[in-house]
Amino acid sequence: MPYKPQSEPGKTDYQPDVQITTLGEKIGDPATPADFPKHILRFRNDRWDQSVGLDELSDEQWLNHFGKFEPLADNLDPPLALRYHGHQFRTYNPEIGDGRGFLFAQLRDHEQRLMDLATKGSGTTRWSRTGDGRLTLKGAVREILATEMLEALGVNTSKTFSVVETGEQLMRGDEPSPTRSAAMTRLSHGHIRIGTFQRIAYEKNAELMHQLVAYCLDHYYGGAQSDDPASELFAHVTGEVAKLAGAYMTAGFVHGVLNTDNINITGESFDYGPWRFTPYWDPAFTAAYFDHEGLYCFARQPEALHWNLAQLASALRLIADSDALIATLETFPKTYGKAFTEHFCWRLGILSEGFEKDRDLVVAAEKGLAAKTVQVDQFFHDWGKTSDLAKPSGTDPEFADFRDLIAERGRIRTPTSNYWQRQAPCSMHIDEVESIWDAIADKDDWAPLSKKIEDIRNMGRALRNG
Repeated sequence: MPYKPQSEPGKTDYQPDVQITTLGEKIGDPATPADFPKHILRFRNDRWDQSVGLDELSDEQWLNHFGKFEPLADNLDPPLALRYHGHQFRTYNPEIGDGRGFLFAQLRDHEQRLMDLATKGSGTTRWSRTGDGRLTLKGAVREILATEMLEALGVNTSKTFSVVETGEQLMRGDEPSPTRSAAMTRLSHGHIRIGTFQRIAYEKNAELMHQLVAYCLDHYYGGAQSDDPASELFAHVTGEVAKLAGAYMTAGFVHGVLNTDNINITGESFDYGPWRFTPYWDPAFTAAYFDHEGLYCFARQPEALHWNLAQLASALRLIADSDALIATLETFPKTYGKAFTEHFCWRLGILSEGFEKDRDLVVAAEKGLAAKTVQVDQFFHDWGKTSDLAKPSGTDPEFADFRDLIAERGRIRTPTSNYWQRQAPCSMHIDEVESIWDAIADKDDWAPLSKKIEDIRNMGRALRNG
């Protein structure tokens, strides 16, 4: 079966539904939003605001809620800074939590999923330690670009919901300072992390662990279906995280910081810092300048996510049998392989013919891409737009094996969109990211960002519909 990305957002009414408080006071701590000197609306997600019934808000109302963080009607008041631990570059850290953000609201979307609106850069919390609780405007712009691009490429990702410039000057060591500040809000299908379970295991709180497992099953996976809910939840999470790993690889995406506190229990990608898209199929390509050993480089991401799942299994041993957890953990490589090959076929626009045949096709493609004669996005664009999958045999000799295999495939979409008439694909490499930011930083010119978002969304429609 072909991979199917998330459906387009539909319109619904505002449906508040606060569930996080059922987990008690140990899941998070009340937080107070910062009092910012300015509130300038820079980005409002005009696709996903309708999906949670907030599209009718005026810009003034929007700024009140997503700049000043006045509570939404019948929702969280005050917001909660969630508690968690995590392995950061495989070193366990029990001193973390929501240090510059909080869970602002919970509500239902157009598919009746429980959704979270959570912030980044909204001020200090109990877990800020020595941090200032702020976010740079550049960081917010980068998150817009990451989430828009990943969504278009069919990756299960959080949505950048709002960005408000806040008028402060921040000092940072990794970019020219002082720099502009922002408060960002993201829309996600939950903010429970592997690190949330790790904290509870660390505290040996079996009662809360049982409650959290039930919460996640009820709100993200349709409720418990067995007498071993912890193992059941782990099976769900393993499957979804394997799909995420496959989607990252097909997208050519490198998250940069795949720590356990950055892995959502729903398998939804979120929290983008030093991300990048690899221009070429380069296994060693690394996003974070501080990842000196390449722990989270392009090719090692599936391994990193598998390792993180092992930490979740370890935490769940507080209330679950080890044998069942280990058996599920061992399914990851096969589940990942299937997810990767199916997503690869989807991006090419061809029918999946089962793992064995799909694997042969992907291996042949990787062999050609390893020659680095063509960039990743260009490869998918060229083969995605052609109506003749049996290209002339005398071109691109490094793809000869791939050409023979793809010639036998049927299409899942007909490339009729004007996007496929382009010679060059829509890409998102670091030079363009910096160029978009430079226009904002130097001239307060937001047109390149708006144009890029439009371009990305056009590509997304072409990939979904042809």
